[in-house]
Amino acid sequence: VKLFACFMALLFFLLQAVPGKCLGLPKDTLRCVGYHGFCFRSKSCPEPFAAFGTCSRRQKTCCIDTTSNFHTCQDEGGHCVAPEIKCLQEQVGLCPHREWKCCTEV
Repeated sequence: VKLFACFMALLFFLLQAVPGKCLGLPKDTLRCVGYHGFCFRSKSCPEPFAAFGTCSRRQKTCCIDTTSNFHTCQDEGGHCVAPEIKCLQEQVGLCPHREWKCCTEV
């Protein structure tokens, strides 16, 4: 699993190194990569990854590494809210929509 994670990190690094290549990617794929995720063909993610949306126009699954600092909001005990909702206490965590906030209390 560690070898696979290292391979995926290297692949992600190479994709970032080629600036013009990502411009033609679908929005859901760009969002996944923006959250340091990887696109898998299967509907379920291998360990230690967790599903976090879709890729390739909903044909693949976006998976994020649960051992990294990029945990989902729900994993951290919070919930995602739209930007117009005021949080009493914000928390670190990824939300499916980039502009949304992770809150422990609304």
